[in-house]
Amino acid sequence: MALLRFHWDFFGPDAPETAAHFVRHLDQFCAREGIQGRSWHLPNPPARHTAILECEEQHLNAVRDALRPVRGERLLDVP
Repeated sequence: MALLRFHWDFFGPDAPETAAHFVRHLDQFCAREGIQGRSWHLPNPPARHTAILECEEQHLNAVRDALRPVRGERLLDVP
């Protein structure tokens, strides 16, 4: 099973607070959907703030369909 990383980007003067608020909603969503082993990141480059969720590939459809990430990537294939 692969580990996936999903990204949501936020821009503008309210971006830091909006990204942090979105992470709280990600946490609620994952708890409700039973997504275990998740991790969050909030990298803060100068032009944008990004909320990032890492979870197992089995949760791809739930995350993609409900939360519509801007982009996603496969990090690791685990046999």
